[in-house]
Amino acid sequence: MSQNFTPPAPNSYSPVAAPAPARRGNFGLAVLAAAGTALVAGAAYGGIMSAISFQIGYLAAGVGLAVALVAVRLGGRNPVLPVLSAVLALAGVYVGYVLDVALNVSEHEGIPVSELLTTELVKLNRFYIDNIDPISILFYAIGAYAAFQTARKAGH
Repeated sequence: MSQNFTPPAPNSYSPVAAPAPARRGNFGLAVLAAAGTALVAGAAYGGIMSAISFQIGYLAAGVGLAVALVAVRLGGRNPVLPVLSAVLALAGVYVGYVLDVALNVSEHEGIPVSELLTTELVKLNRFYIDNIDPISILFYAIGAYAAFQTARKAGH
């Protein structure tokens, strides 16, 4: 007793699904998260530089990339985010360099890193500024450029 059953033909006039609503970003959260990312990525950059006693431009670009991706992911298509990402990437690279100097001074002078980064931060910053080299300036530019371009392209 088999029955021949033919399913109905699909309706060619079925309605099209509505497009997903545009995702709106949270600018304040994006700024806070990107600033936190800049600090963490900068600290990682400084720790790696100190461990290998060498500067790597790709790491500066990585700081910028991380900051920009977090900013765009949380902030959406805000046109301010590329510039903000570049500024925060500069801050992150700076954190990396200051941490690198603090770790090196701590190793050679025996001063705890925590003391160098708190009570002696002004002196540490002055030492860093007095001894900055052109390659460091280039790495600042690399980090900022990577952040700006990543945020600009990911935001569209």
